Amino acid sequence: MHQQQSGGNTTLNQDVVYLNDILDTVLFNEGGEELLETVKYFRKLSKALRDEASPSNFDQLNQEIMKLAPELRNKVIRAFSVNLQLYNIAEQNYRIRRRREYQMEDDTIIQPRSLEAGVNELFNHDITIDQVEKALEDLSLELVITAHPTEATRRTMLRIHQRIADLLKQWEFSYTRYDKKVIQEEIETEMTILWQTAEIREKKPSVMKEVSNGLYFFDKVLFNVLPVLHQDLEDLLYEKYSHRFHVPAFLRFGSWIGGDRDGNPNVTAKITYKTLKEQRALVLTKYMESIDKLKEKLSQSSKKVDVSEALLTSIEKDKAELNYRGWHKADEAYRVKLGMVMRRLRLTSEDQPGAYMDAHALTEDLLLIQDSLENHQPKSNPIKILRHTIRQVQLFGFHLATLDVRNHSGEHEATITEILRQVGISTDYKSLSEGEKQHVLIKVLQDPRPLISIYDEFSDASQEMIETFRTIKLAKDTFGERAIEVYLISMAEAVSDLLEVLVLAKEVGLYRVYPDGHVKSRLHVAPLLETIDDLKNGPSIIKRLFDIPLYRKHIEARGDSQEIMLGYSDGSKDGGNLTANWELYKAQEDIHSTASSYGVKLKFFHGRGGSLGRGGGPLYSSLLSQPPITLGDGVKITEQGEVLSSRYLIPDIAYRSLEQATSVLLTSIAGIKQTEKHREMPSDEAKDAMGYISDVSLKKYQDLVFNDDQFLSYFNQGTPLNELGALNIGSRPMKRKGSNRFEDLRAIPWVFAWTQSRQLIPAWYAAGTGLQAYLDETGNIQLLREMYQQWPFFRATINNLQMALTKADLDIADAYTDMIDDQDMAVRIFNDIREEHKKTKAVVLQIAQQDDLMDHQPNIKESVRLRNPLVDPLNLIQVQLVNRLRQVEEDSEEFSELLGEVLLTINGIAAGLRNTG
Repeated sequence: MHQQQSGGNTTLNQDVVYLNDILDTVLFNEGGEELLETVKYFRKLSKALRDEASPSNFDQLNQEIMKLAPELRNKVIRAFSVNLQLYNIAEQNYRIRRRREYQMEDDTIIQPRSLEAGVNELFNHDITIDQVEKALEDLSLELVITAHPTEATRRTMLRIHQRIADLLKQWEFSYTRYDKKVIQEEIETEMTILWQTAEIREKKPSVMKEVSNGLYFFDKVLFNVLPVLHQDLEDLLYEKYSHRFHVPAFLRFGSWIGGDRDGNPNVTAKITYKTLKEQRALVLTKYMESIDKLKEKLSQSSKKVDVSEALLTSIEKDKAELNYRGWHKADEAYRVKLGMVMRRLRLTSEDQPGAYMDAHALTEDLLLIQDSLENHQPKSNPIKILRHTIRQVQLFGFHLATLDVRNHSGEHEATITEILRQVGISTDYKSLSEGEKQHVLIKVLQDPRPLISIYDEFSDASQEMIETFRTIKLAKDTFGERAIEVYLISMAEAVSDLLEVLVLAKEVGLYRVYPDGHVKSRLHVAPLLETIDDLKNGPSIIKRLFDIPLYRKHIEARGDSQEIMLGYSDGSKDGGNLTANWELYKAQEDIHSTASSYGVKLKFFHGRGGSLGRGGGPLYSSLLSQPPITLGDGVKITEQGEVLSSRYLIPDIAYRSLEQATSVLLTSIAGIKQTEKHREMPSDEAKDAMGYISDVSLKKYQDLVFNDDQFLSYFNQGTPLNELGALNIGSRPMKRKGSNRFEDLRAIPWVFAWTQSRQLIPAWYAAGTGLQAYLDETGNIQLLREMYQQWPFFRATINNLQMALTKADLDIADAYTDMIDDQDMAVRIFNDIREEHKKTKAVVLQIAQQDDLMDHQPNIKESVRLRNPLVDPLNLIQVQLVNRLRQVEEDSEEFSELLGEVLLTINGIAAGLRNTG
């Protein structure tokens, strides 16, 4: 297999060369000899800069950039940006090819972390049928797409990427010169269109545009990939165990788009309802497409096969109710029934009489057909297209994706304060102590009478809040309980923050205490713990919450289940990546232990971003790094921004990412560990070591970020932070409250700006000081190596540091210090950053016992090496442009032109580094 993988690398290089040759043709057609030769020359200079890192090469490249005329410079930026986009396409094609090569081998060579590998692992570790059934019962993974503004590429361009990827795959499987010629012409056409398409959004997308962008992934990929994954797992288990397991709908996708109103005034109650209507419209359309395919296939005649009486009875009932024959040939009973199903789906989409009451009714109709087919279809070969459709309905219902609603705790408090003042319960609720707040809220919740009526008038903000809760109830009544299941509270710091939401839920009928004491609750209320302090206080908040009898009854009404969201972004911004991840790990263990003592199942919702500084990395790796004890109650993870297009734009890539996550989660829940040593880790000694490293790292990080008075100036001037706002990549403002305070800067632009300047500080800074301090204190390198080998959390931490240190390039980053006014300050802070990078690299390599960073993942190491010469010129151009931009008047034509070019460099660098925020 190693030989094949080597051959695969060769093929990747061939794909890159093939696409580059076509690009060069396009560059010549669009910009003539001058553009093509300039780009080739810059490629050569940039490669030399990497091969021979001498100041003269660096200076020469900078000098050549300065000589560029504006029109040519614009085209050069676009050429390198497109070059990087094409490299991404070639790399994705390589991943697909690698999976195919494994599948061509016999069953002794299986791709790691595939579904097949996971099932084999269960079988080889003597996991019994009963144990597998229990693991399947506990298996639950929900991935939530968000509109976090980190996808710099327009959807129009992503579609072109998808078409080029499809053509590249076709080219690989074409065998005649004619076919190859035709495909090459089509690729050139798509590249030309790509070149001629505007890269930058002219205005921020509306929330409904973001909704449309999110629905694209369901429409084109997820609606089909998810059922296939479930069916494949069922089949693989059957092949290994000779037992037909019931595989539940364990893998679902949810959404925040249209529901997340924290800091985004554009998300209103009306927008939320409109979002759910769009989701239902799409899912009903997809069902109608699936029913059409079934109708075409299931042509069996009752003259040839025995159709069940139950199905025939249901057909007669449908005819009477719908006054419709279903199909012109009465003996083709399945087509008749499917015609009835199609009619009911259309009536459902039009909200007309005869519509399905819910998705369960549609499932029952399809199961009638399946039961009848089993009378005459071989059991060893069921009709999978029907199973596929049934699974789609089980997964997507009539709502498509569960929409989470989120808002800031302060917004709820303001509304409750106004309501309680207006009804005479408290003149100034906001000023009460936490104990007094809880007393007031519990008393309100125990009273079955509502506080407000539809005739009461409140401020616009409070009225919107009340309308949001009314919309949640309407959505559940209209689209089903799964349409909205969770209300998330940002900056939840106290018990009262959750009780306030329950009061608002009570006012619209989502929560009620009956005279006999029993509670009805239709909505999960979930705190979001995001700062370091929140994470440390989380266990005590949860304990105090569960000690309230009334809240405990709410939990019982929700199936003895509590969801808690963990934020990776703000904790990392406040305390550095290493400390934030350690506090997250400890909080999960402590909160899970607390919940277990109350008999409550706890689902953790991981608010990860795409970048390493916001908890990013492969999906399977994020699962492996969690405390194993927390995985059995269900896992929920955000999928944000550029992660959506990198994982879910192409079906084969989507399948691979999801099968990795499924395989890892299934085997973890089943309790499989590689060795007894893995069961012993983390030991108390390892936890103590991690605590020491974290404490030292936190101090180092905060000394720079919070205690250095000049640091914010370094950040604001030495990165393109201020220019990012013009990129128009999200409907949400870049800063909370329009403030210029560091505390109100969102974590996404914080990470985005550092990534652009190639420093990536949020992903690695201060970790080296913490690790080295532990070694200086104890000399116990052996323990850290054992932790790396045997503790998935620590291994993921060290490997993520390797990735961050590899992507960070301080020689290029040094150029960004030219943008800072105070050069003494710039040199001082940058030297500290450079020294910390050097220290972190050295200690990481010592722990991992490697000669160079990323030696454990040579494919990724090679990818970064090949990308750098294409990214470097964009960074150097960006520095020169930003310097010039900040010296001209904002209302001038030159400013507008320069800003446009800066935004092009931002897009190109984002494509090259494969993540933004």
